[in-house]
Amino acid sequence: VTKLRMPGNFKSLLDQQTVGPSTEALAESDFPVQSFKPKVQMPFKRIPGQNPRKVEEERKRRLYLSFDIAELLASKGIDSNQLMPRHYDPDNIPPIEETKDSVFPIYLPLQVFDNYEYDCRTPEEWISLGLEPGSCDRKPVPGKALLPTDDVLGHEDPKRQELIYKWIDVGVLDYDKETELYLVHKTDEKGRVRDEEGRPILNGGMTREG
Repeated sequence: VTKLRMPGNFKSLLDQQTVGPSTEALAESDFPVQSFKPKVQMPFKRIPGQNPRKVEEERKRRLYLSFDIAELLASKGIDSNQLMPRHYDPDNIPPIEETKDSVFPIYLPLQVFDNYEYDCRTPEEWISLGLEPGSCDRKPVPGKALLPTDDVLGHEDPKRQELIYKWIDVGVLDYDKETELYLVHKTDEKGRVRDEEGRPILNGGMTREG
């Protein structure tokens, strides 16, 4: 009888082994796992004949991931770039034959149409999704925001005529209850929320030094 000898490069052999597709999240993420879970109005104790709570959560998670707000708006004939009010320029009014609509610019901000009746979570609950069990640091929460593609011009004047607005993946860092505004940060090409030095942004960007 001979003893089983473990090869020295056993770990590298395991890394090279492929057994087919996996549902494991292999990409590094700055978002907590629970921040992707939908809110389900179901009892924790399963009723006979009803789907388990975890099954319903996973089904809704996949359903919501299949939705794209830009595509949903476009299917209703809404141009996302036109949702942001711009400065009125009387010298550059297009003829009504070209606009096929009113020559007057959009002047009502989106906040006028805010409706909280169907929100499944309060803003504080959304932000709290960034807290992982056993950790005192709050991570960003994934979201989409209508932002200008040009950050420099967008910060100088968000209502410039030449700005192009698109729905962009962001990390939600904080919420201001007085102004009812969210603080967001664009994700990088790998879908992560990092500062200029490449470090994850925690606790809304607030450091221990304040």
